[in-house]
Amino acid sequence: MGLILKDLRKAYAQGTNRLEILKGINAQVADAEVIAIVGQSGSGKSTLLSLLAGLDRPDSGQIYLKNNEINRYSEEQMTKYRAKNIGIVFQQFHLMSHLTALENVMLPLEILGEADIEDRSLAMLEQLGLKDRKTHLPSQLSGGECQRVAIARALVVKPQLLLADEPSGNLDTETGEMVMNVFFEVVRKNRITTVLVTHSESLAARCDRKLVLSNGAL
Repeated sequence: MGLILKDLRKAYAQGTNRLEILKGINAQVADAEVIAIVGQSGSGKSTLLSLLAGLDRPDSGQIYLKNNEINRYSEEQMTKYRAKNIGIVFQQFHLMSHLTALENVMLPLEILGEADIEDRSLAMLEQLGLKDRKTHLPSQLSGGECQRVAIARALVVKPQLLLADEPSGNLDTETGEMVMNVFFEVVRKNRITTVLVTHSESLAARCDRKLVLSNGAL
């Protein structure tokens, strides 16, 4: 099983009150399965994604990724584990403005000290139809191209898990559809377990399964 969530709970202090965001999340995602998580604004989708990425910790419950209970890792362990095993695609592209498309994709491999980083990064850019834009800076790329570079950067380490937070939310409808066509093609070709948070019912329908987050539970 790719990903298992057991009774995940998360609350935040709001003045003197505690605001319960996640109230016992249970879910399983198979290897190479692509699932959508949908729900109204404020339903806890971003909080759940932060927990899966190890950027935040649950108050209680367990997160297993490939049988590793990642919520027990120290911050240092989690940082190392995330770099190698979890790819994240944000709504905002978060590209390094002074680096070319190719250099942005190479960055996670450089941090990991991997070999053949240029060849591997070029191959991933090619899968996303961007090989001819490899020397362009983000400011010279369209929004759709920037998001495809961000997707290539998330996938180049061949992560165990890909998390995508409204990946087409910053793009116009036509561009978003084109980017997501490439997104689904590449994650399915590479058999990457994927959790996609989206407001879009049409995007959710393209996933293998849709989970609805409502009132802190799935």
